[in-house]
Amino acid sequence: MAIIDVKHVTKTFGEKVALSDISLSIPEGKIFGLLGPNGAGKSTLIRIINRITLATDGQVFFQGHPITDEDVSRIGYLPEERGLYRKMKVGDQAMYLAQLRGMSSREAAYELKQWFVRFGIVDWWNKKVEELSKGMAQKVQFITTVVHKPTLMILDEPFSGFDPVNAELIRKEILRLKEEGATVILSTHNMESVEELCDEIALINKSKLVITGGTDDIRHRFGQDNVEIEYTEDQVRKTIVVPREEVNARLSSLMDQGLRINSFRELIPRMNDIFIKLVTEGEEQ
Repeated sequence: MAIIDVKHVTKTFGEKVALSDISLSIPEGKIFGLLGPNGAGKSTLIRIINRITLATDGQVFFQGHPITDEDVSRIGYLPEERGLYRKMKVGDQAMYLAQLRGMSSREAAYELKQWFVRFGIVDWWNKKVEELSKGMAQKVQFITTVVHKPTLMILDEPFSGFDPVNAELIRKEILRLKEEGATVILSTHNMESVEELCDEIALINKSKLVITGGTDDIRHRFGQDNVEIEYTEDQVRKTIVVPREEVNARLSSLMDQGLRINSFRELIPRMNDIFIKLVTEGEEQ
């Protein structure tokens, strides 16, 4: 079942077309990658889903019905443009944002303390936001985005500003939230994270939907059906690339020569290569 259905959504700002007839479905309980170069229309689509702005044409459905403000209260949104009140204490800021999302004071305090312990930041509770590094502030914003246990989480560049250790911490939390039943829309330029985390993706370029589908399916679709064979000859490791239909014959030939086969694997393109190919082709049109 789809948690979000975007049906023929168009958004214009005067003569500028930000989105052109976009239709896609975001399945429940999955991590969905929303990809595209800067200015492609991703942020506009996210704002329409959040009802921050309205579509010029088309409609967004939430669990089968037209999305409402009540539905938006079940969404956790981490925008790319971060912002906390710098003069407030971290704990006060987190409590304020949690209650703004409908949590009681008691519930907010309990859940926030759990998250602060999990992230190892209990000592930050009484610090002012302005005392935090960018990465520390990012952690607090991530927590306040997910603390109310939203049905749908929209994370726009969630790894921005993090060192590798903390980026891995956020990745693990995203996977844990998915395992607990949440749906995640992940908007990012980090193709490694897309391959690692996303079940499905949609690529938008120049306001139009270029491709959507399962991550593995798309990678296989753009493969050239070649296989890399690694073997040892005269104590030297060598590799050859052959079409899939020739693999058995080439393996037999190598073994007939008394050569040792070390491994063979299908060559599947990385999402980064596919992203560049599709975006570049779009620029050439």
